[in-house]
Amino acid sequence: MHSPTLESPLPPSPGAKSVYLKDLDFGVLAQCIHCGLCLPTCPTYDDTKLERHSPRGRIQLMKNVAEGRLDVTPTFAEEMYFCLGCLACETACPAGVDYTRMFEEARGDIERTGVLNTESRSWIRGLLLRGVFTRPWLLRLIGRGMYLYQTSGAEWLMRKFGLIRLAPKNLRELEPLAPRIRPDFSDDLISEIETPDAKARARVGMLTGCVQDLTYSHVNRDTVDVLLANGCEVVTPRMQHCCGSLHGHNGEIEIAKDMARRNIDAMERSAGSLDDLDAILTNAGGCGSHLKNYDHLLHDDPRYAARAVQWSGKVKDIHEFLISLGVVKPTHSLAEPNGKPLEITYHESCHLCHGQKITKQPRDLLKLIPGVKLIELPESSWCCGSAGVYNITQPEMSMKLLERKMGNIAKTKASVVANGNPGCSVQLEFGTRKHGNDVEIAHPMTLLARSYRGERQ
Repeated sequence: MHSPTLESPLPPSPGAKSVYLKDLDFGVLAQCIHCGLCLPTCPTYDDTKLERHSPRGRIQLMKNVAEGRLDVTPTFAEEMYFCLGCLACETACPAGVDYTRMFEEARGDIERTGVLNTESRSWIRGLLLRGVFTRPWLLRLIGRGMYLYQTSGAEWLMRKFGLIRLAPKNLRELEPLAPRIRPDFSDDLISEIETPDAKARARVGMLTGCVQDLTYSHVNRDTVDVLLANGCEVVTPRMQHCCGSLHGHNGEIEIAKDMARRNIDAMERSAGSLDDLDAILTNAGGCGSHLKNYDHLLHDDPRYAARAVQWSGKVKDIHEFLISLGVVKPTHSLAEPNGKPLEITYHESCHLCHGQKITKQPRDLLKLIPGVKLIELPESSWCCGSAGVYNITQPEMSMKLLERKMGNIAKTKASVVANGNPGCSVQLEFGTRKHGNDVEIAHPMTLLARSYRGERQ
């Protein structure tokens, strides 16, 4: 395939008309000055060297669709879904292009027009995005079933005797990526309101997430323990809903709005009022980038617009909040039994560093821990290939990025990789299993909590 020209990345073809991109403010679409500084930062362009696989090329495509020069076609749709949405281009861009808005509006057009719809795709999206991930009780039920499968010996038997070969092809390919499910959900580990021993320095709301709740509920408990150690009263609503990032990033804009409303309502019920909270905290980089965007998402909702502005003003990433609060230095060393410092490297979640511009705070927190040596990871902000559900929808490119990431981790010789996003953790843990190494993937809050508690692991 030849690289298309910048002026006309794809030839016009019959298809459906845009709604979301067409209504986007022209100033957003016109921000790109086509300088190309984003090109070296884009993982898909780095691999293919095709203009259409670059942020600049994709923006031109979206602009052509918005202006009616190009219809929403399957080819356009496939290109938009080949993008990782890692937002490295936003960090590199000197013009401040809001790629996030364009990217999400483009995917909204794709799903509205249905140009990629097949019977199986529609069924899977309906089951997961409109079914499972809008019903926390159902997600937990599935999680409980996965936990029993993983711990009862059924998983071992399936792999030992090759029975997984009898499963449908899609399921066979997904099975190795399945995260380990925890025995307890966040609500089992965290009370709705927890108070510090001394007078509270702040009152905060705690968001537990959906994937985080199933696979890393212990990280949520660790986060609350860190907040208690730093004198915070913590409010954690029960049976929380997905933040909506999964929907917003995959073209289901109306469902994303509904998830935002549900989360605002839940926090208000538990806290009394958003006014009563100093901050609303998230420990998941991918979720945080979306949670801070509720004001834009609900800007035209007469019942929620003002509340969403208040919400977005209070949402903070946990690393960001602790540094701004003035973190209490932990005292217990995490050094190896022989006294050697525990060597840690830090992988940056794309939506934490590029979406939220938070890079220094996690490193500063890790450096506070006694007995720890922080080793800088080469290409620390290069995407690991998880990117929400990208490792499921684009497995070939995802695995290329994972191999690149695992190679860089190996160069550090660190025994722990710190990372602040559940999607990245699932991907990196798969990489460690695939390579047969014993590197631990741990959230910075888990490492901090160990130091506060006086535990090594």
